Amino acid sequence: MENLHIADWPDVIVPVQTLSDSGILYVPQQYIRPLSERPSGNNTTKKSDTSVKIPTIDLAGFASNDEHRKRILEEITDACRNWGFFQVVNHGVDLDDVKRMRQGYGSRVGVDKAAILDWSDYYFLNLFPTNTTNPKMWPNAPCNLRDVTQKYTCHMMNLSSILLKAISNTLELDEEHLHMAFGGSHGISANMRVTYYPKCPQPDLTLGLSPHTDVGGITLLLLDDNNISGTQVRKENEWVTLQSVPGAFIVNVGDQIQIISNGKYKSVEHRVLANSDQDRVNIAFFCNPEGDFPIAPASKLVSPVSPALYHPKTFNEYRKYARIKGINVREQIESSDAK
Repeated sequence: MENLHIADWPDVIVPVQTLSDSGILYVPQQYIRPLSERPSGNNTTKKSDTSVKIPTIDLAGFASNDEHRKRILEEITDACRNWGFFQVVNHGVDLDDVKRMRQGYGSRVGVDKAAILDWSDYYFLNLFPTNTTNPKMWPNAPCNLRDVTQKYTCHMMNLSSILLKAISNTLELDEEHLHMAFGGSHGISANMRVTYYPKCPQPDLTLGLSPHTDVGGITLLLLDDNNISGTQVRKENEWVTLQSVPGAFIVNVGDQIQIISNGKYKSVEHRVLANSDQDRVNIAFFCNPEGDFPIAPASKLVSPVSPALYHPKTFNEYRKYARIKGINVREQIESSDAK
């Protein structure tokens, strides 16, 4: 395995697990990042406090206690403005279903052979709308994958609905604004990525997942149940490692929320480090707008003193740009877009 060269690889990239399990001592050249992009390089990783607990929001009583609801909305507002990330506990998702969801993964295909690769494998499933789902293409193992995934998806859609309403309220919009802006009950799209990060012999030379912002609406991230650190966010131009609460879902604001909020809430850049000691699996659920719906700043948030920062774009147009430009499309949502 040490003698593999990228020119000899088939179109399907050799799974990173295969490389890791082979016992290689060195990371292949195709995974080595430029010095400025390495965790050990001069890329502003925060040295004094590399493990930071992001805001934790307790959703217990959110629907039944007005005083608690007001406090939760204030906490979400602060988290969206200052972090772009927060974690939720007492979210109502059955943790037994979460445990059953922690299974399986795959490897990506069709990667440009000239690209620097991430030290990870994953599988990606389209979940909503149902006409985008093709169960025949889903993995055959484990045998209960479909049932477990469908149940988990229902939990995630319910939690996403609560969060979309809450974020709408924090922006002083109608409670259903984001839900309807995303296409309503029959239009919202959803998909999921299960990513496996095998042990890496030289984690300082590569990354588990390249820096990026999420192109969609909101992401619900379930970190490895062993709470192995590795997910980092860029805050005040420094990389800080997230420390999560067991059983919590990490929520992050995507590019479409930044657009609808007219820049009040930020889609924050994040990445995943490689690890030399332990394998880990992360599960990301993406709640996104319907593909053909134009996304633009909410009219209530636009005024002569706060002009629209972004032109309307459908989510399909936005995703197409992301595929062309790569995993990080931050430049697509800068204020210059409105010129």
